[in-house]
Amino acid sequence: MRHRPTGPGPGPEGGPEGGPGSGPGSGTGGGTAPGGDGNADSGNGDGGNGDGGGVPEESRHLDSPLLLVLFLLSAVMLQDPIRRALGAPVMQSWTTVFVAVMIQALPFLVLGVLLSAAIAVFVPPSFFARALPKHPSLAVPVASAAGAVLPGCECASVPVAGALVRRGVAPAAALAFLLSAPAINPIVLTATAVAFPNDPMMVLARFVASLLVACLMGWLWQRHGRADWLRPPSRSSYEGQSRGAAFWGSVRHDVMHAGGFLVVGAMAAATLKAVVPAHWLQRAADHPVLSVLVLAALAVLLSICSEADAFVAASLTQFSLTARLTFLVVGPMIDLKLFAMQVGTFGRGFALRFAPATLVLAVAVSVLTGAVLL
Repeated sequence: MRHRPTGPGPGPEGGPEGGPGSGPGSGTGGGTAPGGDGNADSGNGDGGNGDGGGVPEESRHLDSPLLLVLFLLSAVMLQDPIRRALGAPVMQSWTTVFVAVMIQALPFLVLGVLLSAAIAVFVPPSFFARALPKHPSLAVPVASAAGAVLPGCECASVPVAGALVRRGVAPAAALAFLLSAPAINPIVLTATAVAFPNDPMMVLARFVASLLVACLMGWLWQRHGRADWLRPPSRSSYEGQSRGAAFWGSVRHDVMHAGGFLVVGAMAAATLKAVVPAHWLQRAADHPVLSVLVLAALAVLLSICSEADAFVAASLTQFSLTARLTFLVVGPMIDLKLFAMQVGTFGRGFALRFAPATLVLAVAVSVLTGAVLL
């Protein structure tokens, strides 16, 4: 008669008697773990210890303080090469342009963000529904003109337009407001005047071209738009919050997003000014059609906040005023971040139709307005 061993030894994987496991889950350790830890689920199978425990998941990731320390140590170790690089003439020129754009644009960005948050939180959407005419054809120009007295950047105009549609405003009027509010409000026009002190007609040209595009796109949607293309949001992003919490939440969101895009835009402007060979830019700027298309594409890619884009455009002195007007009209109406926000707010079908039509119309109207006023 064979006796069952009572000491540690090979046994079934996690057997019912709680004996030590030696199956795949136990690794190649000494087999001292309880049987419950010897199953395949808890073992790491890589020859670890007998309890099947591996490296904790959180220890495999670098946290932010550690990354900061590594960055600072790298900067200290490489301070001599960094100092030599920053002392190069091209880097000094780059830094000068970058700092100049940031210092000029930041006050207008902060003011615009504060006013935009105040309007989004404290002005009820029902106010717009009562103020607009009932007939959509008349509501479109009124909503477009309302953008001239209601400051707000494009980050805020998309959710505001969604709230208008949800509260019963005609979609054509809401979309006209979406396009005009970030382009012709007082802060944007004041920033444009400061950025172009020697070209006062640029302010008028920007106002006229942006207002025309907003009205034309509203009427175009009224005539050819379909209800199934537009998916309005089901709720406001501020519902369920106090006004104070919603206000500061909106400010934080807009500062992080708009400020980040401003930094990217200032870096791009500095790079175009200091790094890209001058004859490349001059060759594109000398071609009337190519210069307009280049700056229109740049406006879409950079996604700069409308309160700050005038200072970036003013730094592109190689290009004509008409090309820079195109940059100023296209940017607040359609760029990468706006396209993403339109997809999230109104649906992909809407954005895929509305964004290209807006881009083509904005470029065409900018060229015509520049030919007349500039």
